[in-house]
Amino acid sequence: MATNEEHLRDWLRDAHAMERQAETMMTAMCERIENYPPVRDKLREHIAETRTQAQRLESCLARLGDDSSTLKDLAGRAAAFGQGLGGMFVSDEIIKGALASFAFENLEIASYTILIAAAEAVGDAETRDLCEQSLREEQAMAAWLAEHLPALTKKYLVRDEVMEEGGKR
Repeated sequence: MATNEEHLRDWLRDAHAMERQAETMMTAMCERIENYPPVRDKLREHIAETRTQAQRLESCLARLGDDSSTLKDLAGRAAAFGQGLGGMFVSDEIIKGALASFAFENLEIASYTILIAAAEAVGDAETRDLCEQSLREEQAMAAWLAEHLPALTKKYLVRDEVMEEGGKR
């Protein structure tokens, strides 16, 4: 049976893989959303935050005498690559990407909430504090997406309608 510290280290490795997956997904999306500059700019900003979050997790693991799981990181990046590749073949990639991003942000929120509780349970205040920073960033990104999803959807629908009339997407 695993100890609470072992669970914390395992969940930190999972969160690190999750952040690497998020970085790969957002980077792929950023490269293809030229018609939505505010979304692209916000994604670029959040990619930088995501890299910092991964570094925070790495520092927690190193302090606990562990490191990230290469296998989990690779699996997460492979899944993100597949999702990014799949997005190239759908006309409503921006909508599907926004939907996936909103869902993924909420997954990250849940993960950091769990990490905070686990860190508190083992008395690891530094991990708790670093995870709380990341949690606030993920909550802010989820809130931004929730606020902008209606306008993004309407802009997409207008652009799609113009495309139907012979315009350019």
